[in-house]
Amino acid sequence: MTDHPRPDDPVQLPETAASRSAVGRAATWVVWALFVLSLAAVALSVRTGAEWSLAGYLVVDGLTVVVWTVVTFFSGVVHSFSRRYMAGDSRVDQFFARTFAFTLAVGVAAAADHVALFAAAWLAMGLAIASLIGHVRGWEQAQAAGALARRYFVAGSALLAGALAVLAWTTGTTSIAGIVAQVGSPSGVTWLAVGGLFLAAMVQSALFPFHNWLLSSMTAPTPASALMHAGFVNAGGILLARFAPVFADATAAMSLLVVVGAASALLGQALLLVQTDVKRELGASTVAQMGFMILQCGLGFFAAAVTHLVLHGFYKAYLFLSSGATVEQTAPEKSAGGDSGAFELAVGLAAALAGGALFVAITGKGAELDSGLFLAFVVILTVLHAARNVLDRSQLPSRLELAVLPLLVVVPVAVYGFLYNAFSALLAGVPATTAPTELTAVHVAVAALFAGAYLAVELGWHRSSKRLYVALLNLSQPAPETVLTAKEDYDDA
Repeated sequence: MTDHPRPDDPVQLPETAASRSAVGRAATWVVWALFVLSLAAVALSVRTGAEWSLAGYLVVDGLTVVVWTVVTFFSGVVHSFSRRYMAGDSRVDQFFARTFAFTLAVGVAAAADHVALFAAAWLAMGLAIASLIGHVRGWEQAQAAGALARRYFVAGSALLAGALAVLAWTTGTTSIAGIVAQVGSPSGVTWLAVGGLFLAAMVQSALFPFHNWLLSSMTAPTPASALMHAGFVNAGGILLARFAPVFADATAAMSLLVVVGAASALLGQALLLVQTDVKRELGASTVAQMGFMILQCGLGFFAAAVTHLVLHGFYKAYLFLSSGATVEQTAPEKSAGGDSGAFELAVGLAAALAGGALFVAITGKGAELDSGLFLAFVVILTVLHAARNVLDRSQLPSRLELAVLPLLVVVPVAVYGFLYNAFSALLAGVPATTAPTELTAVHVAVAALFAGAYLAVELGWHRSSKRLYVALLNLSQPAPETVLTAKEDYDDA
């Protein structure tokens, strides 16, 4: 009897050889060498606590070495991954050149102390990413997506340049270190600079209503998407952390950061619920995560925002690079646990409170009546959501669930708390990276909104409104000119 393959048998594709591009090979080695040097810079920073500078032009402090280390690591992974992924691409040399150029631009922006150098590096980052989004020259939709992103980034860079010019004019110095040392509570024309910095961060991090460029960027090669979501969008948080003193003394500005961050976090999470495309689902998730990052800045915990963007970078880079393995045919399986909803809710609440208490004990945030209390509330709500997801998907008996749940939910909180402390110590020399604010009515209102949104999802209210579904679907649509709408177009691409 002959062994004939069946239609549903898995097909083993031939192995693809790594690209022989000399540019790709050289860029990969150089980026990994830069990563090693970045680790050495971190070690020296921890050991000596000193910073290095070229007066008025470059400064290497705790924030700089963190950004260098994280970005070179992600870039090294993307370069190595792309050696095989991009093999056979007719423009593989250009891809590696632009990816390497982006890495250098981020490194320069992280260390720049002169406002002109910082603005130029910021623009270079955007242009490099826009070029990667439109990498496929013969694909009209890719060119349209690249052009759309380029318009956003040029506009954001113009806002940033204007804000930096105002700050330089009002303080009489072109040094970023000098600006943040002299600037006080915003007044008069300085508010224009605050607005420009804030809008530039919103555009870069794809916060609502500037999220469309990110959701339209799915024409980028997957490695470029990984670098974009793991590194590029995080630059909004880095910008706010670098200029933290400009915002920290302005209650109105900090409250606005909280409101905008919370709105983008909730909207991104809502958009995620209606997605069927894997990469667009990841894009909506990034909008939500960037909202949380900006929210943490608004609470005055810029070090927490840096911690968040590092962890989000690792998570999102992995998801994008492994996105091809997530498409599978499955049938829903009924949980074998058979536990009641009341039991799961009680266990989830216990895990959430334990996680919140552990976060407060490790970091000290939430122990006083300030914005740290709101941060602890967000941790509790996040742990509750994670615990409920674990319990819903678990097929273990109740007793085993109680034993395993702390390891799956509470332990990550401990890891996050210790990492937060570590980054706070590393950023100790950076002005205002921890500047908690007083609790206001804005914090209470946003906390109530978060709790209400969680209950709405938990009770399934979001599924009962067709109008809400259509509204979210429309908000999550990329620009029409960037979408392939006909099967023939896919076949030709």
